[in-house]
Amino acid sequence: MEPIIKADLYRYTSKTNGLINFFNGLRYPGFRYMFFFRKASKYKNNSLPGIFYRWVLKRYSYKFGFQIAAGTFIGEGFYIGHFGTIVINPKVVIGKNCNIAHGVTIGQANRGKLKGFPTIGNYVWMGTNSIIVGNITIGSNVLIAPGSYVNFDVPDNTMVMGNPGKIIEKANAIDGYINNILNA
Repeated sequence: MEPIIKADLYRYTSKTNGLINFFNGLRYPGFRYMFFFRKASKYKNNSLPGIFYRWVLKRYSYKFGFQIAAGTFIGEGFYIGHFGTIVINPKVVIGKNCNIAHGVTIGQANRGKLKGFPTIGNYVWMGTNSIIVGNITIGSNVLIAPGSYVNFDVPDNTMVMGNPGKIIEKANAIDGYINNILNA
């Protein structure tokens, strides 16, 4: 099994060894989607495996409500907590061991000084219905509270709450939120 898929599987099951653990992981919609996302991203669009994995990924996009294009840069250990609408722009960069809940939108700003796409660091927890837009950088070890609107840079070791979002410094912002991290 590929290391990136192992890290994703570990986030869901806290196990990586064996075919039984892999099939147990496929019971989780988030892992199932990410498995086919990783496979679709690995192969070229016009190759036979690429066509197959993109077809399955599209099917699961409709079934689960996830809109994450193959090829979007998402680091290992990505965890989708619930199925339901999730929209991520293909040019977004997401670091390792991040969690995302339903209703989250990570997108582009089309004009103004923030025109562009977000870059999200490692160990970021994005709560239900949070919105992250524009050419901004979210640091590592950040918790984005449910319902937050973020269109500004967020430093490491902080929480963002509210609409408009407010930054609160907190050294252990993600403690208890991001679990089962595979240290390879």
